[in-house]
Amino acid sequence: MKLCRFQPLEFSAASVSRASHETHPEPRAGIVNEDTISEIQGQLWGSRELTGKTWPLERVKFLPPSVPTKIVCVGRNYLDHAKELGSDVPKQPLIFLKPPSSVIAPEEPIIMPRVSQRIDYEGELAIVIARRCFQLRDSDDVQPYVLGYTCLNDVTARDLQKLDVQFTRAKGFDTFCPFGPLVETHINPAGVTVETFLNGVRKQSGHTSQMIFPLDAIIRFIAQVMTLEPGDVIATGTPAGVSPVAPGDVVEVSVGGIGTLRNPVVAAEA
Repeated sequence: MKLCRFQPLEFSAASVSRASHETHPEPRAGIVNEDTISEIQGQLWGSRELTGKTWPLERVKFLPPSVPTKIVCVGRNYLDHAKELGSDVPKQPLIFLKPPSSVIAPEEPIIMPRVSQRIDYEGELAIVIARRCFQLRDSDDVQPYVLGYTCLNDVTARDLQKLDVQFTRAKGFDTFCPFGPLVETHINPAGVTVETFLNGVRKQSGHTSQMIFPLDAIIRFIAQVMTLEPGDVIATGTPAGVSPVAPGDVVEVSVGGIGTLRNPVVAAEA
């Protein structure tokens, strides 16, 4: 099942409730069919009760599929990526945070900050959390805590990452965390391909079976450190092939069975 959050681009007279006097489109949640979205009440991790409204895909703007309290990322989780950075392979998951203020929707622009001379894409499979979890044991099944999986671009100011050593500034700029557009609830996350295209040219191609730490181990490891809330996002690492972007570029992150996340790149205003 594919889930999404969206904003209607316009309202027809029939779609506006006279009782609510609604004059502008508010964020909504829905189930994605072939060419329409069936609107549901409440959050994606709720009962998913249908409202009876459907929306053609061409009449909506896709939003990030959740509003996370935190984005937890796993660094160097593909051996080839660790090698291309000249980094040691971690002995346990290397985690860091991106702030919620870095989140943008599909098709919204990644803004290159003036203080960095190299901005890289990092295409990733991401997990969206369905329910609160903390202090999971090694024997605990993580699946009840997973809403589904989506595409994410862990945009990185590579020169600042090398300068600072730790990741906060390099990973935390506004617009540095596009994710979406859809959440797929039924895939085998250990058996999908993660690819990134720059201006239509494939630059990254990896398979989640190549991850150093599997997804269930990642979730348990993070949940030993912090409480994961519904809607929180875990970015599971990027394959080899990262490289810089420039204003005017378009970056697309594709994950098999889920879809494609597309964002243009622009320079910061002077």
